[in-house]
Parts: sequence; C-alpha cells; structure tokens
Amino acid sequence: MGVRIRATGASRAADTHSIVEHSGRAARQCLQRADIRPDQVGVLINTGIFRDSNTVEPAVSALIQKAAGIGLDYTRDDPRTFSFDLMNGAVGVLDAVRVAGSVLATGSTEHVLVVAGDTHPSLTRGTADAEFPYATAGAALLLEQVDGPEGFGPVHSARSTGSPAEVAYVDTATMGAIGRSLMTIERDADFEDRILAVACDAARAALAAAEIDPAGLALIASTPTPHFPKRLADALGIDQDAVRTPDLTDGDPHTAALPLAYDRAVAERSLTGRTHVLFVAAGAGPSAAATLYRLPAETTA
Repeated sequence: MGVRIRATGASRAADTHSIVEHSGRAARQCLQRADIRPDQVGVLINTGIFRDSNTVEPAVSALIQKAAGIGLDYTRDDPRTFSFDLMNGAVGVLDAVRVAGSVLATGSTEHVLVVAGDTHPSLTRGTADAEFPYATAGAALLLEQVDGPEGFGPVHSARSTGSPAEVAYVDTATMGAIGRSLMTIERDADFEDRILAVACDAARAALAAAEIDPAGLALIASTPTPHFPKRLADALGIDQDAVRTPDLTDGDPHTAALPLAYDRAVAERSLTGRTHVLFVAAGAGPSAAATLYRLPAETTA
C-alpha cells in the first residue's frame, strides 16, 4: 500500500494577496482536475505559515476549507471534513504527507487534501514589504491510498542543534496597533549553508533507503534562494538536469515550493522518462525532510 498524488492545484494570480483565497482556489482546481466531489475529502491539512493579517484564530485551515467549498453544509447525514493547521515552515508539506499516510491507512477517508502557501500579512506587495522574502502563492496536493508500487516512500527527517537559522515574529513592543499587518524576519548570514547541511542529511537517508537508477531521478527541493536546489543537487551528486523548480519570478513560494514545482513539472511534462522524484524540504530550524516518490506510469510516459 502507498500514498500517491491524485492531482495538484496552484494559484498565483495578482488580483488578490489573500492566502486564504489562493489556497482555496488551488484546492478547488485540485478537486476539479481529479474529478472528486468536496464530500470525498475527509481531511484538509494547511501547512502555510504567513497568513492574512497575522490571523491566529480561527485556524486558517477552516477558512481555507470554506473558501474551497468543502463541507459547507452541516446536516445529520452530510459527510464531515476535518481540517487543521500543521506548521513547520518549509518542511510542513512533507510532514503533512507523513500524517496523511497514517490517516489514509485507517480507511476513514478516501482522500486527504494538503494545502500550502504564504503571503505578507498586510495583504499588499508594495515598497513597504520589499524585503519580505516570500512570494504570495497557494498550492494543493490531493492524496489517496493505492495498492500499486507508486507513491511516497518513508519521510526522513533531520535537524541541526543550536539556534534557529531564521526567526519570524510580530514585535508587539514596537508595532502597536498595526501589528496585524507587519512581520519581522531575521535570517542568519549563513542561513543557506546551515539548511543545506540538514537537507543533505535528510536526502541521503531517503536515497539510502531505496535502490534506484540515478538516471530516473528528478529533484524537487525548497527554494530559499533560486540556486539552492542546484547547490543541493551538486552536494548529492545528482545531475543538474534532474532539478525541477517552481516559477520563482516573484520570489520563494516557501511552504508551497514543493507542490508548485511538481505541478509545473507535470504541466510541462518534464518528468517524462523519470521514475522517481526526490522531494527535499529544508527551512528555519534548521530542519529538513526528504522522501522518494515513485511516479505513476501515466506521469512518466
């Protein structure tokens, strides 16, 4: 038994900076592509970090669930959809894959929908937030259990000791009444080197757990900088031609980087001839996670 990606969704339109709206759009697109009804989604997991107006309550997953049109009726015989936020920075999507596998193994639902994405809390993208490092984008993965060999392998985690390489917080002492529209982000000078080290540890563990032909491997990794995936490929001895990235025109999609890159690769048919994708996520901790995904035959043909 395995867990595979049934469909993907993506939203990067410039008409809104609401991550609730972008994630909702990505979720709706994902269900439409899979020809799945909203009531067939038993669990929705939101892994986004930076949200509209620094919303804390209610859970942003509930707002996204509403925007996606999932579980809007609540009568006696309606199917229920449980949603929750799972926040672990750039690593969140792979954490959600691990959780989804456990949920699907129980047989309690047919599908788990994972959404990701970030935005500036002010819901604008002007000069005032020019140094904010993350793009506004939403993405979705619809996951299901399958009997065949395709799907995700074990998720391997790694983390480093010491202080975080990046911290983000609302500075309540100085922001006063405008705290809902601002966020302070502090990143160490050696941020990229520190997260690269743990990314390599997690990736090597995932590769060691399976014997695959390197020629059939594609690499999809976090994108804290545009060249990070290629640096990771070099460190792992993976050919640069194997690297697949999301559109980085607007910057780093952060939590949405992995699903956006996969969505783009499928749309562009750039996984043809590949057998596996090595997903590697790394972020602030510094922490990382990696897993090998065996591609379905229809994706590689």
